[in-house]
Amino acid sequence: MTIQTRLVAYKHGPVELEGMLAWDDADDRPRPAVAIAHTWAGRGAFEENKAVALAESGYVGFAVDMYGRGILGGSPQENAGLMSPFMEDRALLQDRINRAVDVLREQPEVDAGRIAAMGFCFGGLCVLDLARSGSDVLGVVSFHGMFGAPGNTAGNSIRARVLCLHGYDDPMARPESVLALGTELSEAGADWQVHAYGNTVHAFTNPAANDPAMGTVYSPVADRRSWVALGNFLEELFLLD
Repeated sequence: MTIQTRLVAYKHGPVELEGMLAWDDADDRPRPAVAIAHTWAGRGAFEENKAVALAESGYVGFAVDMYGRGILGGSPQENAGLMSPFMEDRALLQDRINRAVDVLREQPEVDAGRIAAMGFCFGGLCVLDLARSGSDVLGVVSFHGMFGAPGNTAGNSIRARVLCLHGYDDPMARPESVLALGTELSEAGADWQVHAYGNTVHAFTNPAANDPAMGTVYSPVADRRSWVALGNFLEELFLLD
């Protein structure tokens, strides 16, 4: 087994973007693939490492780019500034994450009929909006994502299966937002699950998160449990379809 990676340049309108693809070259058959949407800081080592971990599990991982080639935030203020245009224009967010999925389907290592998407924080919102937009990806997984409905997808059917891995005490997605999401997903006809981890806040998968005042703290227990839940979800997703 040798894990290979390559950068994939693509565009959304005039914006130049760059994702990172990871796969195991021990098997040259097209295989199921997972797009990975990044946190509010932009595509970095965290997401790239997740792509490699997925490749080690037999999938193709694709760390996508929502902001533009080489654009990364270096502080909460910069991160918020990068994320803000997408929060204000959810149609733009939806178009861009759909574009990333289209690019992933085009890669020769990928079985274009077996695609899923996952995301962290802002990326969790991205993949939920991917599902809300009516995408035919088989499933989406939100890790400590934000849940607020975009306002432009009411009445849409959600075809993708949905898994939300959530810190119950997350100040950015309080319990009432979980209930609202459940209502929204049920009305859209989705097959959905929410796993809530007690005594757990935002960014629980990020070992660098250690800001209790902001509500971002790493939890090794929730991190491990959520990765197991992801594995179970992908195994079921790709076996059943």
